[in-house]
Amino acid sequence: MLISTLLWLAVCCGFAVSEHRGNDTVKETTQMTHPLLLVSFDGFRADYLKMYPFPHLQKFFSDGVLVDYLTNVFSTKTFPNHYSLVTGLYAESHGILASRMYDPQTKKNFTTADSDPSWWDEATPIWVSVQNSGYKSAAAMWPGSDVKIHNSTATYFFPYNPKVTFQERLGNLTKWLKDDPAVRFAALYWEEPDHTGHMYGPDNTLEMTKVLKEVDNNIGLLMEQLQQAGLWGNINVVLTSDHGMAQCSQERLIKLDSCLNRTDYSVVDLTPVAAIIPLNNVSRVYSLLNKCHTHMRAYMKADIPQRLHYKDNERIQPIILVADEGWTIVQNGSLPRLGDHGYDNTLPSMHPFLAAHGPAFRKGYHLSSFNSVDIYPLMCHLLGIPAMPNNGSFVKVRCMLVSETCADLAVTVGIVIGVLIVLTTLTCLFRLMKSRGPSPSRPFARLELQDDDDDDDPLLD
Repeated sequence: MLISTLLWLAVCCGFAVSEHRGNDTVKETTQMTHPLLLVSFDGFRADYLKMYPFPHLQKFFSDGVLVDYLTNVFSTKTFPNHYSLVTGLYAESHGILASRMYDPQTKKNFTTADSDPSWWDEATPIWVSVQNSGYKSAAAMWPGSDVKIHNSTATYFFPYNPKVTFQERLGNLTKWLKDDPAVRFAALYWEEPDHTGHMYGPDNTLEMTKVLKEVDNNIGLLMEQLQQAGLWGNINVVLTSDHGMAQCSQERLIKLDSCLNRTDYSVVDLTPVAAIIPLNNVSRVYSLLNKCHTHMRAYMKADIPQRLHYKDNERIQPIILVADEGWTIVQNGSLPRLGDHGYDNTLPSMHPFLAAHGPAFRKGYHLSSFNSVDIYPLMCHLLGIPAMPNNGSFVKVRCMLVSETCADLAVTVGIVIGVLIVLTTLTCLFRLMKSRGPSPSRPFARLELQDDDDDDDPLLD
């Protein structure tokens, strides 16, 4: 009876979860009517939230979701991470590895001003998928949005111009979203606090206080303009960043000229992750670089740690140098900037933040962390479009959504089965003890000792 009851409970739990997910399909269809706005504040380090006041941002996520930090992709640079956000891929998979690259097949060099689509075509950004699904997209300065990736830019976009103010970028995006209901996805990029972090370093609290106050005011402006356009409450908004920032110093320089001659190698990208092409004996060049400095690791391409997801691409050079946090690689010169990023993506100083608000998101919900590549499947889910193959996981972010349950069917059934096993075991033990009952009393009997050869058995050791 007990077993059959528990089995019935397990089935009911299974149906309850399945039934909930069935209702989610209806809610998902509703969510498809809500546009999505993705905003990146370049260089917004996650722990700035604990170090500085953000009244507007606090208001934003108090009625939405806050994620303490994201584990972003390596290298923790602007272009690789912005392309990862909109493709859900590691840098080795989408091909935008750094701000400067060299392709050994085409013999071409890449800089951030390059608009050649061949650099970007290894992946499909979400705005292209949105347009392939019959909708429109809009982007204000998002890296790659003005490039004809797979023969398509964003439907509405700005050619990159850092002189265009945040208010102008936001104003145009808001107008596109309001005037054209077919715009389902919009992306907005802003250069701060990255620019100030580079110039003064994140430890300069005076300058960082100023710029972060401006960033918070921009978030207030964002909410205000969306309200004026009648979009607030009818649009899902994700605020995030690409990376953090580390303090650098003139006393923490790694000079390559002190280790080998410039005739031995060519530099594709320099610091804090340097891409090196050996020009003669590869083993010798690697050996010299490997012994160059205690605060720099040298890797042959095949030996780059798998956890970095940074070796399975032809654009990754034969030798990669990775500086320790706060150290700067130069050939022979002074410190180029007081703050920098690009370091190992496990470092807290490299982690960005995330906050979300809108009809799809829970209110006052808090999460510790997930991977930045998980944002892509989340966005595809919100837009109701098929996701391209990616390295993200929707399971890790689904708890943020009103329409989703965090109790997985497999987990629920597993718990019920575990309880079933424990209760069945206890029931069997109880019945066994009951069947044995108390031993019947017997008259006293004298113990008779045996007097035979068994007494000679040795004791056990």
